[in-house]
Amino acid sequence: MSYRTGTGSSGAARIIAVIADVMAFILIAWIVMYLLDANRGNELVQWFHDAATWLAGWSHDLFTFDEAWARVVAGYGLAAVVYLFVGHAVAGRIRR
Repeated sequence: MSYRTGTGSSGAARIIAVIADVMAFILIAWIVMYLLDANRGNELVQWFHDAATWLAGWSHDLFTFDEAWARVVAGYGLAAVVYLFVGHAVAGRIRR
């Protein structure tokens, strides 16, 4: 009897999970930088802001809270959770 080891699919699943983790990290890092009032003139801070805005393009203005910090946490946080959930769900399906 021969069993498939699934090495290729396991590697692909790992790559998808890592990409989802990196995307969520970028979004969470931007939320933390925003909450800590990081210097937006700094190139690293600007890079995180631009990347997070691109990643959360579909959700960063989804909520209309009165407080700006709540809009940032809800909009970018939702995108981070969705990327983690979907990325790891897809990775899990590929592993099977």
